[in-house]
Amino acid sequence: MIIADRKPIDDIKNMLSPYKKILLVGCGTCVSVCMTGGEKEVGILASELRIISELEKKGWEISEDTIQRQCDREYIEPLSEKFEAADIIMSLACGVGIQYMAEVFPRHMVLPAINTTFYGTTVSEGEWQERCAGCGDCVLHLTMGICPVARCSKGLYNGPCGGTDKGKCEISSDLDCAWYMIYNRMKDLGKLDMIGTFIPPRSWKASLNGGPRKRVREDLKK
Repeated sequence: MIIADRKPIDDIKNMLSPYKKILLVGCGTCVSVCMTGGEKEVGILASELRIISELEKKGWEISEDTIQRQCDREYIEPLSEKFEAADIIMSLACGVGIQYMAEVFPRHMVLPAINTTFYGTTVSEGEWQERCAGCGDCVLHLTMGICPVARCSKGLYNGPCGGTDKGKCEISSDLDCAWYMIYNRMKDLGKLDMIGTFIPPRSWKASLNGGPRKRVREDLKK
């Protein structure tokens, strides 16, 4: 899922300063799971902004809504009346949702309330870790299901480097060396002979820097 963090309240306040009628829109999928942009978080931000408005006499009119997904038109379009009634829309979705809402309603400005950080997983309550960089050319079949792009601090396709020390990365003693983990998993699975497999440089078109990327399924098009 996509992991995100809410922007500092001062940044949000400054973005909203020129406006009066503000619509906050949450997203009920990824950012709801990581407790950043769901219905509860929308309510918390709305309460904070109402307090600021009263204390600083900004005269804000705050309304709020949360939809299932901000990256699907079918969920966004029913908000059209609320969009029309607002001076500004502030989204608590990831960067994809924010951009798509702006695309569906091109006459409205959509502001970001959160910072999109990475694709990750829940490792414990309140803790998420990056697992995928969405590079477009997956090599997990060669690295035992451990991504060297997202989980190696240097993004090495062939490792380990000379900076690994007792399974930790030289960048930080709190950071596990991805290639140490890959090596151990190969060993546990009886696939240690694969450690010498050379992974060639990635295709430019499929890499992170080859975007904007597009995926079309002709069998699903109408």
